Amino acid sequence: MDLPTFWFCVIALLWLGYLFLEGFDFGVGMLLPVLGRGEAERRVLINTIGPVWDGNEVWLIVAGGSMFAAFPGWYASLFSTAYLPLTVLLIVLIGRGVAFEYRGKVDTARWRRSWDAVIVLASWAAPLMVGLMLSATVFGLPLDANGDRVGSPLVILTWPNVLGAVSVLAFSLLHGAAFLALKTEGDVRARAQRFALILGVPLLAPLVALLLVAQLREGASWTWIPLLISLAAGLAALARQARSRDGQAFTLQGIALAGAVVTLFGALWPNVLPSTITPEWSLSVAETASSPYTLTVVSWVAAFGTPAVLIYQGWTYWVFRKRIGTKHIPPIHAP
Repeated sequence: MDLPTFWFCVIALLWLGYLFLEGFDFGVGMLLPVLGRGEAERRVLINTIGPVWDGNEVWLIVAGGSMFAAFPGWYASLFSTAYLPLTVLLIVLIGRGVAFEYRGKVDTARWRRSWDAVIVLASWAAPLMVGLMLSATVFGLPLDANGDRVGSPLVILTWPNVLGAVSVLAFSLLHGAAFLALKTEGDVRARAQRFALILGVPLLAPLVALLLVAQLREGASWTWIPLLISLAAGLAALARQARSRDGQAFTLQGIALAGAVVTLFGALWPNVLPSTITPEWSLSVAETASSPYTLTVVSWVAAFGTPAVLIYQGWTYWVFRKRIGTKHIPPIHAP
């Protein structure tokens, strides 16, 4: 495998890590007013992701940085063309982080409600923007021969791209419910399980539709395999959830997501950003890759840096692995 192909696979893996980890904490944020029936229960929901949400966002930074280092042409065309959803994404991520930190600074119900609204709004908006950009990568944008967008910023709002945005949103919602069923106890856990079982199939449907559209439009014969694995794992996750096998259900959802990412990036290959105007203007892996020397240097940096990040983040999840409930929530202490 040559270095450009290797880094294409690495970037797909980084996006998978981001969607898996940030997906469930987006879901928790979306479910905050749905499953939290009081201040103590809302604090339970927030505390399930409190130690990890900022570490999960690192995967987005690394994915974007890897695109910049390994495929500067891909990075430049995608982020300049899709600057509108990218800007919205950055704004809501900043607001979400501020809300987590400021929510407990003042002990009034109005203060907490205001920051809860920011958390919920940002948690709904962020997966929509991520899904919109990733779908635009797979299905393409109106690029000219120089890799520049033709038309207004709203040309990204094609129906396949909107379907991709809805798919990421719906999966994050289901993923968040599965995570809460795994990490909480008592009434919150029961509600999370019930939510996942009642809405599981409707929430998986947009992702299945997205994968079928990508497969029928651009897919190869081998990409049917991860597509079918994704579908089977998603349904199996719901079956295990019905048996209260929360860990198995959460793991199977991860497998479903992995199959979806492999299907989408497999359909994208050998391009990194198709042009919807003419295929000749599509940006390919070979055309947008950095020089062999740059890719070699980046590979050595990743070889030393990646294990450290994985060990640190894995240790964080291990330390905070136990379930929590309202009995673990201390009294409010705020100035």
